[in-house]
Amino acid sequence: QVQLTESGGGLVQVGDSLRLSCAASGRTFSRYHMGWFRQAPGKEREFAASISWSGASTRYADSVKDRFTISRDNAKNMVYLQMNSLKPEDTAVYYCAGARAWTLAEYEYDYWGQGTQVTVSS
Repeated sequence: QVQLTESGGGLVQVGDSLRLSCAASGRTFSRYHMGWFRQAPGKEREFAASISWSGASTRYADSVKDRFTISRDNAKNMVYLQMNSLKPEDTAVYYCAGARAWTLAEYEYDYWGQGTQVTVSS
């Protein structure tokens, strides 16, 4: 069992940076691949980034590639999403999620946090 809690969201201006954190409980955290998903108002939740259990592999959606960086610290049971050059279209609730499979598919993620709101104002 893994419980996830996101933090670090807020209201920022276009071009600003923000770092989201996801704290995980449970001794099996390091066995899970971790992902960040986001859901904008009126839209379906979408994949943003993922990182393998070891941290050796990462994946990004085209919309965030070269601006966002996902990382993890297994010793601290933490996952991070560094977001740079933020745009209004990045406004969304951001969710941390864990999966045993190395996947982009939302339905294959077993554990989810409650989300943290990121609002980018122009």
